[in-house]
Amino acid sequence: MKYLLDLILLLPLLIVFCIESFIKRLIPKKKKSVAGEIVLITGAGHGIGRLTAYEFAKLNTKLVLWDINKNGIEETAAKCRKLGAQVHPFVVDCSQREEIYSAVRKVKEEVGDVSILVNNAGVVYTADLFATQDPQIEKTFEVNVLAHFWTTKAFLPAMMKNNHGHVVTVASAAGHTVVPFLLAYCSSKFAAVGFHRALTDELAALGCTGSSHAHLRGTGLSVPAGS
Repeated sequence: MKYLLDLILLLPLLIVFCIESFIKRLIPKKKKSVAGEIVLITGAGHGIGRLTAYEFAKLNTKLVLWDINKNGIEETAAKCRKLGAQVHPFVVDCSQREEIYSAVRKVKEEVGDVSILVNNAGVVYTADLFATQDPQIEKTFEVNVLAHFWTTKAFLPAMMKNNHGHVVTVASAAGHTVVPFLLAYCSSKFAAVGFHRALTDELAALGCTGSSHAHLRGTGLSVPAGS
Protein backbone atom coordinates (compact mmCIF):
# COMPACT_ATOMS: atom_id res chain seq x y z
CA MET A 1 0.00 0.00 0.00
CA LYS A 2 2.85 2.40 0.86
CA TYR A 3 4.49 1.69 -2.51
CA LEU A 4 1.20 2.42 -4.29
CA LEU A 5 0.90 5.70 -2.38
CA ASP A 6 4.42 6.70 -3.46
CA LEU A 7 3.50 6.03 -7.08
CA ILE A 8 0.37 8.14 -6.72
CA LEU A 9 2.44 11.00 -5.25
CA LEU A 10 4.88 10.72 -8.15
CA LEU A 11 2.09 10.93 -10.75
CA PRO A 12 1.57 14.75 -10.58
CA LEU A 13 5.28 15.31 -11.23
CA LEU A 14 5.16 13.03 -14.25
CA ILE A 15 2.07 14.82 -15.58
CA VAL A 16 3.80 18.20 -15.22
CA PHE A 17 6.86 16.78 -16.95
CA CYS A 18 4.80 15.50 -19.90
CA ILE A 19 2.85 18.76 -20.27
CA GLU A 20 6.03 20.83 -20.13
CA SER A 21 7.74 18.65 -22.74
CA PHE A 22 4.70 18.93 -25.02
CA ILE A 23 4.60 22.73 -24.70
CA LYS A 24 8.33 23.01 -25.38
CA ARG A 25 7.86 21.07 -28.61
CA LEU A 26 5.06 23.42 -29.68
CA ILE A 27 6.85 26.62 -28.64
CA PRO A 28 10.60 25.97 -28.73
CA LYS A 29 12.88 28.53 -27.13
CA LYS A 30 15.48 30.36 -29.17
CA LYS A 31 18.59 28.21 -29.18
CA LYS A 32 22.01 29.49 -28.21
CA SER A 33 25.01 28.60 -30.36
CA VAL A 34 27.57 26.42 -28.57
CA ALA A 35 29.96 26.25 -31.53
CA GLY A 36 33.55 26.26 -30.35
CA GLU A 37 32.71 25.53 -26.72
CA ILE A 38 34.74 22.97 -24.78
CA VAL A 39 32.16 20.58 -23.33
CA LEU A 40 33.03 18.05 -20.62
CA ILE A 41 30.52 15.27 -19.98
CA THR A 42 30.98 12.79 -17.14
CA GLY A 43 29.47 9.32 -17.49
CA ALA A 44 29.61 9.62 -21.28
CA GLY A 45 30.21 5.93 -21.92
CA HIS A 46 26.53 4.99 -22.03
CA GLY A 47 22.96 6.17 -21.51
CA ILE A 48 22.10 9.86 -21.21
CA GLY A 49 25.77 10.84 -21.14
CA ARG A 50 26.41 9.12 -24.45
CA LEU A 51 23.32 10.60 -26.10
CA THR A 52 24.18 14.05 -24.78
CA ALA A 53 27.63 13.71 -26.32
CA TYR A 54 26.06 12.81 -29.67
CA GLU A 55 23.91 15.94 -29.59
CA PHE A 56 26.84 18.21 -28.72
CA ALA A 57 28.94 16.52 -31.42
CA LYS A 58 26.51 17.82 -34.05
CA LEU A 59 26.97 21.41 -32.85
CA ASN A 60 30.64 22.01 -33.70
CA THR A 61 31.89 21.68 -30.13
CA LYS A 62 35.10 20.26 -28.72
CA LEU A 63 34.20 17.29 -26.53
CA VAL A 64 35.92 16.00 -23.40
CA LEU A 65 34.36 12.69 -22.43
CA TRP A 66 34.85 10.94 -19.08
CA ASP A 67 33.78 7.47 -18.06
CA ILE A 68 35.08 4.61 -15.95
CA ASN A 69 34.38 2.17 -18.80
CA LYS A 70 37.16 2.35 -21.41
CA ASN A 71 35.26 0.43 -24.08
CA GLY A 72 32.13 2.51 -23.53
CA ILE A 73 33.92 5.84 -23.75
CA GLU A 74 35.83 4.79 -26.87
CA GLU A 75 32.57 3.77 -28.58
CA THR A 76 31.02 7.12 -27.74
CA ALA A 77 34.11 8.97 -28.93
CA ALA A 78 34.18 7.08 -32.23
CA LYS A 79 30.56 7.96 -33.00
CA CYS A 80 31.11 11.61 -32.04
CA ARG A 81 34.09 11.83 -34.40
CA LYS A 82 31.90 10.50 -37.20
CA LEU A 83 29.48 13.31 -36.39
CA GLY A 84 32.29 15.79 -36.94
CA ALA A 85 33.42 16.61 -33.41
CA GLN A 86 36.92 16.85 -32.02
CA VAL A 87 36.93 14.42 -29.11
CA HIS A 88 39.20 13.84 -26.11
CA PRO A 89 38.17 10.70 -24.18
CA PHE A 90 39.48 10.02 -20.66
CA VAL A 91 39.01 6.99 -18.44
CA VAL A 92 38.08 8.49 -15.07
CA ASP A 93 36.59 6.96 -11.93
CA CYS A 94 34.36 9.74 -10.63
CA SER A 95 34.23 8.14 -7.18
CA GLN A 96 37.92 9.01 -6.70
CA ARG A 97 38.62 12.67 -5.96
CA GLU A 98 42.33 12.56 -6.75
CA GLU A 99 41.65 10.77 -10.03
CA ILE A 100 39.24 13.56 -10.94
CA TYR A 101 41.79 16.25 -10.10
CA SER A 102 44.47 14.42 -12.10
CA ALA A 103 42.16 14.28 -15.13
CA VAL A 104 41.32 17.96 -14.65
CA ARG A 105 45.00 18.87 -14.93
CA LYS A 106 45.34 16.84 -18.14
CA VAL A 107 42.24 18.46 -19.64
CA LYS A 108 43.50 21.97 -18.92
CA GLU A 109 46.94 21.15 -20.35
CA GLU A 110 45.83 19.21 -23.42
CA VAL A 111 42.48 20.78 -24.32
CA GLY A 112 41.92 24.07 -22.51
CA ASP A 113 39.37 25.62 -20.15
CA VAL A 114 36.06 23.79 -20.06
CA SER A 115 33.17 26.19 -20.74
CA ILE A 116 30.28 23.72 -20.43
CA LEU A 117 30.44 21.15 -17.62
CA VAL A 118 27.83 18.39 -17.64
CA ASN A 119 27.88 16.47 -14.35
CA ASN A 120 26.05 13.36 -15.49
CA ALA A 121 27.88 10.33 -14.04
CA GLY A 122 25.77 8.31 -11.63
CA VAL A 123 25.40 4.93 -9.98
CA VAL A 124 22.38 3.20 -8.48
CA TYR A 125 21.92 0.16 -6.24
CA THR A 126 18.45 -1.30 -5.78
CA ALA A 127 17.93 -2.75 -2.30
CA ASP A 128 16.40 -1.88 1.04
CA LEU A 129 18.51 0.03 3.56
CA PHE A 130 19.73 -3.03 5.45
CA ALA A 131 20.67 -4.96 2.30
CA THR A 132 22.62 -2.04 0.86
CA GLN A 133 26.30 -2.49 1.66
CA ASP A 134 28.23 0.39 3.25
CA PRO A 135 30.66 0.67 0.30
CA GLN A 136 27.67 0.92 -2.06
CA ILE A 137 26.23 3.82 -0.06
CA GLU A 138 29.61 5.55 -0.05
CA LYS A 139 30.10 5.09 -3.79
CA THR A 140 26.59 6.38 -4.51
CA PHE A 141 27.38 9.67 -2.79
CA GLU A 142 30.93 9.86 -4.16
CA VAL A 143 29.73 9.62 -7.76
CA ASN A 144 26.28 11.20 -7.58
CA VAL A 145 27.15 14.17 -5.36
CA LEU A 146 30.77 14.66 -4.31
CA ALA A 147 32.08 14.41 -7.88
CA HIS A 148 29.95 17.47 -8.68
CA PHE A 149 31.84 19.43 -6.03
CA TRP A 150 35.27 18.40 -7.34
CA THR A 151 34.57 19.07 -11.02
CA THR A 152 32.79 22.35 -10.34
CA LYS A 153 35.56 23.61 -8.04
CA ALA A 154 38.06 22.77 -10.78
CA PHE A 155 36.35 24.29 -13.82
CA LEU A 156 34.10 27.06 -12.47
CA PRO A 157 36.86 29.64 -11.72
CA ALA A 158 37.71 30.05 -15.43
CA MET A 159 34.01 30.41 -16.26
CA MET A 160 33.62 33.10 -13.59
CA LYS A 161 36.72 34.94 -14.80
CA ASN A 162 35.32 35.00 -18.34
CA ASN A 163 31.71 35.51 -17.19
CA HIS A 164 30.94 32.74 -19.64
CA GLY A 165 30.06 29.12 -19.09
CA HIS A 166 27.51 26.59 -17.96
CA VAL A 167 27.36 24.01 -15.17
CA VAL A 168 24.73 21.36 -15.92
CA THR A 169 23.60 19.02 -13.15
CA VAL A 170 21.89 15.86 -14.36
CA ALA A 171 19.87 14.59 -11.41
CA SER A 172 16.61 12.64 -11.46
CA ALA A 173 12.94 12.75 -10.56
CA ALA A 174 14.25 10.81 -7.55
CA GLY A 175 15.78 14.11 -6.46
CA HIS A 176 12.28 15.53 -6.06
CA THR A 177 10.32 12.56 -4.72
CA VAL A 178 11.23 9.29 -3.02
CA VAL A 179 11.01 5.70 -4.21
CA PRO A 180 11.23 2.60 -1.97
CA PHE A 181 14.38 0.46 -2.18
CA LEU A 182 16.36 3.35 -3.63
CA LEU A 183 17.16 5.10 -0.36
CA ALA A 184 20.81 5.85 -1.12
CA TYR A 185 20.05 6.87 -4.71
CA CYS A 186 17.16 9.17 -3.78
CA SER A 187 19.20 10.75 -0.99
CA SER A 188 22.11 11.40 -3.35
CA LYS A 189 19.85 12.92 -6.01
CA PHE A 190 18.16 15.20 -3.48
CA ALA A 191 21.68 16.29 -2.55
CA ALA A 192 22.58 16.90 -6.21
CA VAL A 193 19.48 19.07 -6.69
CA GLY A 194 20.32 20.97 -3.51
CA PHE A 195 23.89 21.44 -4.67
CA HIS A 196 22.77 23.00 -7.94
CA ARG A 197 20.18 25.28 -6.33
CA ALA A 198 22.67 26.48 -3.71
CA LEU A 199 25.34 27.00 -6.38
CA THR A 200 22.91 29.05 -8.45
CA ASP A 201 22.12 31.37 -5.53
CA GLU A 202 25.77 31.63 -4.53
CA LEU A 203 26.83 32.65 -8.04
CA ALA A 204 24.06 35.25 -8.13
CA ALA A 205 25.27 36.62 -4.78
CA LEU A 206 28.79 36.85 -6.23
CA GLY A 207 27.49 38.89 -9.16
CA CYS A 208 27.69 36.27 -11.90
CA THR A 209 25.00 37.02 -14.47
CA GLY A 210 22.69 34.60 -16.19
CA SER A 211 22.47 32.04 -13.39
CA SER A 212 19.42 29.78 -13.47
CA HIS A 213 18.26 26.38 -12.33
CA ALA A 214 15.74 23.89 -13.62
CA HIS A 215 13.27 21.60 -11.95
CA LEU A 216 11.98 18.69 -14.03
CA ARG A 217 12.92 18.90 -17.69
CA GLY A 218 12.50 16.51 -20.58
CA THR A 219 15.83 15.35 -21.95
CA GLY A 220 14.62 15.54 -25.52
CA LEU A 221 16.66 12.41 -26.11
CA SER A 222 15.56 9.04 -27.41
CA VAL A 223 17.49 5.82 -27.02
CA PRO A 224 18.08 4.04 -30.32
CA ALA A 225 17.80 0.27 -30.37
CA GLY A 226 21.03 -1.42 -29.37
CA SER A 227 22.46 1.60 -27.52
